Amino acid sequence: MAYRRTPAVQARLDAQRETVLAAAVALLAERGYAGCSMAAVAERAGIATGSMYRHFAGKAELSVELFRTVVTGEVAAVEAAVGKAAADGAGPHRLVAAVVETFAARALAAPRLAYALLAEPADRVVDAERLVFRRAFRDLMAAQIAPAVADGRLPEQDAELTAAALVGAIGEALVGPLAAGLGRDDVIPALISFTRRALGGQHDA
Repeated sequence: MAYRRTPAVQARLDAQRETVLAAAVALLAERGYAGCSMAAVAERAGIATGSMYRHFAGKAELSVELFRTVVTGEVAAVEAAVGKAAADGAGPHRLVAAVVETFAARALAAPRLAYALLAEPADRVVDAERLVFRRAFRDLMAAQIAPAVADGRLPEQDAELTAAALVGAIGEALVGPLAAGLGRDDVIPALISFTRRALGGQHDA
């Protein structure tokens, strides 16, 4: 008969996995992917290295789950900012600017972590996840642009293409400051101004 974990055992494993991920997030923010070896994460989590393999087959699998965990939080924060702006009656420029401002502010507040998400050399599986990450922000922007184009509040344009171009440009603009660990005060206003110009049309307040 195959061994079946009891609910208590499964709960302990689930709790340990959450501890491992929290430790990995902390290390990623301090040292980047290079510092997130299975042994280093195990030490930070206070468990034996062998116990890591109950949860992850190796560093590549850990890195993917770590990336998804952090990005899920970033996307949720941006979605909340857009939701608040929409509730306040914001027009399309302000809604897209809310995406840019929230993403950039959070990145510049945690430059080492943001650099790891955006640009640090890592396993190919992480590069694949970066594409998913970019698409999530592209789709969020496009969802604000498309209806505004349809009802004439923004000039005719391909909402998805504009959004993809904005995501690429903003990521590229942030890489330099993030790599240098700098939280420059002029970056966010410049990115918002760029975003408004890229969208075209009459800017809402």
